Amino acid sequence: MKTEAPRKRKATRVVFDGIGVSGGIAIGPAYVLDGGIAQVPEFTVEPEALEAEVERFQAALAKARGQIRKLRRKAEALPKSVLDELGPLLDAHGAMLDSSRLGAGVEAMIRNRGTNAEAAVQSVVGDLARGLEAVGDAYLASRGQDVRDVGDRILRHLTATPYHAFSMLPPGSIVVAEELSPADTALMDPTQVAGFATALGGADSHTAIMARSMGIPAVLGVPALSSRVRSGVRLIVDGEAGRIVVDPDADTLAEYRRKAEARKRLERQLARLRAQPAVTTDGVRIVLQANLELPRDLDTAHHGGAEGVGLLRTEFLFMNRPDLPSEDEQYATLRQVVESMQGRPVTIRTLDVGGEKLATALGERIAVSANPALGLRAIRLALKEPKLLEAQLAAILRAGAHGPVRILLPMISSVSQVRAVRVILARVVNRLKRRKVRIADPIPPLGSMIEVPGAALTADGLARECDFLAVGTNDLTMYTLAIDRGDEQVADLYNPLHPAVLRLIQFTVEAAMRNEIPVSVCGEIAGDPRYAPLLVGLGVRELSMAGTALPRVKQRIRRLAVGPATQRARAIMDQTDEGRIAALLDDFNEGL
Repeated sequence: MKTEAPRKRKATRVVFDGIGVSGGIAIGPAYVLDGGIAQVPEFTVEPEALEAEVERFQAALAKARGQIRKLRRKAEALPKSVLDELGPLLDAHGAMLDSSRLGAGVEAMIRNRGTNAEAAVQSVVGDLARGLEAVGDAYLASRGQDVRDVGDRILRHLTATPYHAFSMLPPGSIVVAEELSPADTALMDPTQVAGFATALGGADSHTAIMARSMGIPAVLGVPALSSRVRSGVRLIVDGEAGRIVVDPDADTLAEYRRKAEARKRLERQLARLRAQPAVTTDGVRIVLQANLELPRDLDTAHHGGAEGVGLLRTEFLFMNRPDLPSEDEQYATLRQVVESMQGRPVTIRTLDVGGEKLATALGERIAVSANPALGLRAIRLALKEPKLLEAQLAAILRAGAHGPVRILLPMISSVSQVRAVRVILARVVNRLKRRKVRIADPIPPLGSMIEVPGAALTADGLARECDFLAVGTNDLTMYTLAIDRGDEQVADLYNPLHPAVLRLIQFTVEAAMRNEIPVSVCGEIAGDPRYAPLLVGLGVRELSMAGTALPRVKQRIRRLAVGPATQRARAIMDQTDEGRIAALLDDFNEGL
């Protein structure tokens, strides 16, 4: 009897376009994250704190509503077939979040029984879902699951719970989620996670920055993805083009494998520049350093030939933990980074949380803000909670005994803030010396981030008070243009080539030069070869970027001359139209 060969399953290829935020191509099985909360705390709230607990619930509810509105607006731009499937689901979730039965039920339980918000949400949602599921109608039963999904959305905001499932992923997995916070992304292991894609997020969100730093291909802003992808299906993530291919056919798979191999060949070619200096064709040396999100980024920095660490973000020390790191714990971690750089300088930025970078351990210190980006964050939080700052400064001073370090202050807006930190720094130095603790000698340089317009416009005063300046173009662009860089709805308006942004950068660089102090650019444009001629032409001689970007920027710098770059920068600074600025810059790059 002749046995018929099994038929090959025909691929059902579906393509989604989003925002490519981290270059590279990843091919692997999807791992769709369940946003549910495994454990919900339950405790009794004191009578005097009940209204504050109600407000905390209301804030979480408002955030959940905002997410649904964002997804609904994005869904309007999708093909009708997708919108017909996704739209009713989002509408149903929105209606549940607006339900007076849900909101009033939770608030009543908090006020009348003294139950904390998380436990109240779980109880009310459970009652509502069980009521729908008990009717015996299939449609109503499915609505019961929707109620649970809505409850999980609220609970995620209340608990700020990151995903902890990444350690269980099969190697080469592609994570699919509605949204990933920077804390979620920090948990990813690049040897296990080949790429990720989310429904929400923008190109210059901190999650995107972390993806680039870790070298993980990523596409954000694909609202229909999580509803159309199941775990295990093969995905292609094209982080350059911002494209997701679900269940690719053989031809598409072969095409992307060729692209991935071509990219690897280019990376091998660029790796040969590792030991070469970043010197222009007319002999001007540009210092290229690395931004570090996590200590594990050190390998990438070394591989890229970093001449130091231009920005070590310390938020990772406070993420994914319920308590605050001690001075000794911070010192031990910073010491490892400093020693790893083997005498090359390490610029350590003090804690910058707030906005999208809330740390769980600091939750009780940061009240709910209508606009977190403009609220209590960064240096404002540090000066309000001086013990936090003192512990960090002490750890940095102690780490400085093992190699050169600099102290960088985030979100500075006035000279008085720098002076206040100097007073605290002097106090910490005296305390450590009395205890005969070994610290940096001399005391490390103290610098200011220039990331709000007020700082750029007072750069002369800051340059006289500081030992160095560092331009953070991500936040500077956001605050100058009043654009949320994490919101994909306005991503097309976020443009660091806006003449107002460029003038603030120019003003800062010239102020530093007049006062004879170093100035660097450590925002995302520093790691994009496109902007290198403009920044060098404006007088910037230090750039700091993700370690993965170092070879490409070095290649561009070694092909340009400072003279022509300066002339082109002057021509650009005379322009008032963003399109004309981009054309002048791209024309210059094409000639290199």
